[in-house]
Amino acid sequence: QVQLVESGGGLVQAGGSLRLPCAASGVTFSNNAMGWFRQAPGREGECVGSISRSGRTKNYADSVKGRFTISRDNARNTVYLQMNSLRPEDTAVYYCASATVPFTPAQASTYNYWGQGTQVTVSS
Repeated sequence: QVQLVESGGGLVQAGGSLRLPCAASGVTFSNNAMGWFRQAPGREGECVGSISRSGRTKNYADSVKGRFTISRDNARNTVYLQMNSLRPEDTAVYYCASATVPFTPAQASTYNYWGQGTQVTVSS
């Protein structure tokens, strides 16, 4: 059974940082590209970024470039989202997802499995 479990969310002031780990089980982690998505009330879901199987290729949404960093540790079956210089508009539920593809997809429909999400709230 595939499980993706996000953690690390919480309340932070604008300008602060958070690091979200996503631990995977039941899947050959190194065979999966990983993505981070977010969903805020009243707004469309957004692919924050994605990382290739090896970790060498990463893509980011324009809204987070220069502030967020995706990384992965294939030995620990974990992908991370480091979020710096957080803004109130970053407030959302953040989800990680896995895709058995050899590239870094941004479309949610490409992903096979999803975590339950973790809430990130940025106060002004």
